[in-house]
Amino acid sequence: MKSNMNNKIELYNAFLQLKNTDEVANFCRDLMTEDEINEFAKRWEIARQLNDGKSQRTIARNLNLSITTVTRVNRWLKRGKNGYKTVLDRINSLHHHKPDSAGL
Repeated sequence: MKSNMNNKIELYNAFLQLKNTDEVANFCRDLMTEDEINEFAKRWEIARQLNDGKSQRTIARNLNLSITTVTRVNRWLKRGKNGYKTVLDRINSLHHHKPDSAGL
């Protein structure tokens, strides 16, 4: 039987095999329940809004979530393993490097 760490590494590597949003969505749906996907989507939205400078209370109110949930995401955003930050920075970098379509 494989160790729990090997199982996690294999899962992480499985995500790396996916090539587009549809493949990721299908894999996630097979892997998780709809409620689990929704929970992860909420956490991601919280991280995005925190990164955009919105207050924790504003986010909790706008998303109809507890302040505890928002605070937990904020803690991981600031003192976690930099997973949120890595993806947020890469997305922001992509948005800032897109060619201006007005000149076309």
